[in-house]
Amino acid sequence: MSIIDVEAPLHTAHRDNHTHRDVNGGWLRPAVFGAMDGLVSNLALMTGVAGGAVAPHVVVVTGLAGLAAGAFSMAAGEYTSVASQRELVLAELDVERQQLRKHPVDEMEELAELYVSRGVEPPLAREVAMQLSRDPEQALEIHAREELGIDPDDLPSPLVAAVSSFGSFALGALLPLLPYLLGAVSLWPAVLLALAGLFACGAVVSRITARSWWYGGLRQLALGGAAAGVTYILGTWIGGAVG
Repeated sequence: MSIIDVEAPLHTAHRDNHTHRDVNGGWLRPAVFGAMDGLVSNLALMTGVAGGAVAPHVVVVTGLAGLAAGAFSMAAGEYTSVASQRELVLAELDVERQQLRKHPVDEMEELAELYVSRGVEPPLAREVAMQLSRDPEQALEIHAREELGIDPDDLPSPLVAAVSSFGSFALGALLPLLPYLLGAVSLWPAVLLALAGLFACGAVVSRITARSWWYGGLRQLALGGAAAGVTYILGTWIGGAVG
């Protein structure tokens, strides 16, 4: 049974609206990861310190320090990671560009063989490869897509990744601090607000990934709550041992 209905008409709505979400963008992953990491890590840090029965202002200072240190660390790490990946890709593109310049016929045959391996008839595959190879830049783009699995015109930006990570981490880490900054003197308002934020973040991410919102929210709530609970117990134990 064919999985493609060759007799089906090409509907205008399908033709005009058949688009996909960007799955290779340089901002989404670091932004989502940064917000989650900021929430979980700062909540866990603050609950661990609060478990040692310290004064509220100590928890606030700890949370602010965790926010600053984590945000700068995330930004630096993302910048270095994405910049290194980009440099590697550009180096590979240079190699491919040189091969196209020195061995154009071999590269054209390589492209034709690739199309043949995907089911295109050999004469047609060679004709397509020949036409596509007439423009060197177009040939480079096609070889990059087919051989490296990348789009030379859509490489992630290190700066975008760093700024996204910094801002999202700081925003996430600020959430458990807000009750203290607004006058709270106990840990529980911060914990409840942070857990609500974790659920909301998980639900929002599930909308992007097409998972059910409640599953994404509960999963992130469980992971963040477990981290906070473990660090609180450790903080209580360490505080009692050294007190």
